[in-house]
Amino acid sequence: MQTEPKAYDLVIIGGGPAGIVAAATAKASHKTVALVDSHRELGGAGVNTGTVPSKTLRETALALSGIEARKLTGVDLSLKYDVKVADFMRHEQHVKAGFNAMISHLLKSHKADVYMGTGSFMDPHTIRIQPGHARQAMDQSSTAEGEIVLRGESVLIATGSSPLRPALFPFDSANIYDSDTILSLDGLPERMAVVGAGVVGSEYACTFAILGTHVDLIDGRDVLLPFLDAEVSRALTAAMGRNGVVFHLNENILDCRGRGESGIRLYLSSGSTLMVDAVLVAAGRKSNTEKLNLAAAGVAVGEHGVIPVDDHFRTCVPHIYAAGDVIGFPALASTSMEQARRAVSHALGLESRVGISHLLPNGIYTIPEVSMVGETEESLQKQGVDYVVGRARYQDNARGRIIGDTDGFLKLLFRREDMKLLGVHIMGEQATEIVHVGLMAMLSGCTADVFIEACFNAPTLGALYKNATIDARLSASGANAASSELAAA
Repeated sequence: MQTEPKAYDLVIIGGGPAGIVAAATAKASHKTVALVDSHRELGGAGVNTGTVPSKTLRETALALSGIEARKLTGVDLSLKYDVKVADFMRHEQHVKAGFNAMISHLLKSHKADVYMGTGSFMDPHTIRIQPGHARQAMDQSSTAEGEIVLRGESVLIATGSSPLRPALFPFDSANIYDSDTILSLDGLPERMAVVGAGVVGSEYACTFAILGTHVDLIDGRDVLLPFLDAEVSRALTAAMGRNGVVFHLNENILDCRGRGESGIRLYLSSGSTLMVDAVLVAAGRKSNTEKLNLAAAGVAVGEHGVIPVDDHFRTCVPHIYAAGDVIGFPALASTSMEQARRAVSHALGLESRVGISHLLPNGIYTIPEVSMVGETEESLQKQGVDYVVGRARYQDNARGRIIGDTDGFLKLLFRREDMKLLGVHIMGEQATEIVHVGLMAMLSGCTADVFIEACFNAPTLGALYKNATIDARLSASGANAASSELAAA
């Protein structure tokens, strides 16, 4: 064991999306950085078990199922053979391997020291690393074996989260999965129950449904994804139902019986039962804080290990920051990376401007996709803000009609007094891409004028912004909005 801690400007605990971006941000400003991660592969859940694998699985399922082509008149590319899990997992493994290699190269090129092992606090500035397997510092050819001690002038906690495993479900039995283990299943079940209709549960429910599995989606709440604008939540629920997802809302699981090939019986709070071949439990996540010895650092935690932070992502200890899943909602790879960048910029005095915007887009990879940024109708009503709504349907847009998206729509929320854009909500093809047009407009403080004056390529889904803005203008003036589509053509 070394006698003196090795000192760094920044020590990062956790090598997922937040940790990687934090390291790159600090090294770009010539700071000394150590990154500690307990997994054999960097990238965290974002690359190895969550974001990248699940979204790759979704895209492959879309291709194999032919669901998009089914919307085209006279075309049927639905599955013509008995698809095996290996058929659509092969691409996921290829994509994940590519990301792992890219991350390693990124950190090596930035000359960040990477330590593989479990990090825990000895005091507010000192981190002990217990190597769990082969450990390496990427700017060195070799390192001594044994315990390592580091000292960080600033520390970022980015250890992510893990699926909750309620005791009700026997996870050591066959065909009971969580979001980490679902990717290891060896065959498509005929009938699957997804317990928990949050983002993870909803996304997987959609993916398996379009592959032909009968999916029962069970949740104790009465609405799907209640953080969404209510109109979007209702539309998504209806669209998922048309794709084969069966909802059991206001329901809780009381018991889970049966094993393996004989099937699994779920007993619901309403008194009904479900017989399924597999169960995916997506009943929330817990922050990975139990091994950090946060008490030694004086860092407080909340329910499920969530670390409270302020607007700069500082914990209750001023030089210790936290970002990503470990601080709770929204727990997305995109928001985690941006939180980490902002945290490190503040910790190391790298901020280039005052008043960093807190606008972070939210992308949900259900089928259809949903994305949003800014206010909802409900939040504006709660604040007492007078607003105007503008809507544009995919089926009234040339590109939307070409691709056959009959469910999609864009919804814009403007403040009535000056028509400043306050919220963007999209359901449909490429929603998670299209939202960025609205995001940039909001970051720039734009009003409706920017969309009216802009020339959009035709045919494109981007032109939905002009349609929706004209609809809002007509609504604000009391005119008939029916002519908005021709006006925007």
